[in-house]
Amino acid sequence: MVILLGFFAFKILPGDPVARIARERQMSPEQIAQLREQLGLDKPLLEQFWTYLGNVFTLNFGESYVYKRSVSELIGEYFWNTILLTGTSAIIAIALGLWLGQRAGWKHGSRFDKVTSGVSLVLWSVPTFWLALILLMIFGGTLHWFPTGGMRSPDAPDGFAGILDVVAHMVLPVITMVAVVYAQYVMVMRASVVEEMNADYITTARAKGLRDDLVRTRHVVPNALLPTVTLVFMHIGGLIAGAVTVEAVFSWPGLGKLTFEAISGPDLPLLQGTFVVFSAIIILMNLIADLVYRQLDPRVRRS
Repeated sequence: MVILLGFFAFKILPGDPVARIARERQMSPEQIAQLREQLGLDKPLLEQFWTYLGNVFTLNFGESYVYKRSVSELIGEYFWNTILLTGTSAIIAIALGLWLGQRAGWKHGSRFDKVTSGVSLVLWSVPTFWLALILLMIFGGTLHWFPTGGMRSPDAPDGFAGILDVVAHMVLPVITMVAVVYAQYVMVMRASVVEEMNADYITTARAKGLRDDLVRTRHVVPNALLPTVTLVFMHIGGLIAGAVTVEAVFSWPGLGKLTFEAISGPDLPLLQGTFVVFSAIIILMNLIADLVYRQLDPRVRRS
């Protein structure tokens, strides 16, 4: 299904890549026909699909219309930039969300629980691009606390100072991605903790004289983590695929920005390549979630 969608979904996008290239430079009708033949767009759709199908299994996505480079090389070059941004965001969002969720669930009904849940739901409801633009205008444009785009400054030095420069460029996009993602972990973890608190083994642990902190950390939290495992891995894959908006707003040189630029073409080989990569990451994360859950929960292994 991924391969099918990766081909046919982008074929119905409005816009003709050959017509766009022809607008950018003076081309005769003969040159336009030659370019269409060179790109393989003059062939029947089914023949184009079979060519695409054979290339996908050899990781050959063709040449980008815009960059005039191999799509596989572009993906390899920009992939790790996306992993750096989304990986950092995922670690922070997971740690923050699970910690706040278990505290809020343990103290459900308290002021801490109400504030945590309220803030989480508000941020969860905020459109990603809107929050990114607000942070960009306030902290980048008005206060000038952080860079407004890119991954490195043009005059960035090498070494440790260069690393700090990259970190400064990461602050606003990471905050954006964390703010709209961590709430999901908060709400799921909170609900799991509240449900576990009524279990018989919690009553037994308290009857043995264990302190509340030990009951929470040794008994409630490990069992409450089980429902969140699948969510965590699913959203790691989704976070990488959802980086398109953030990378486009902050001009972060990653797969998301590549995809955003390819849509305007449309740059079909580049769109198809990034779509397959994003889909493969999500499928892989779901597979890992199933395997990890099986190891964490003995009931799943027995069944």
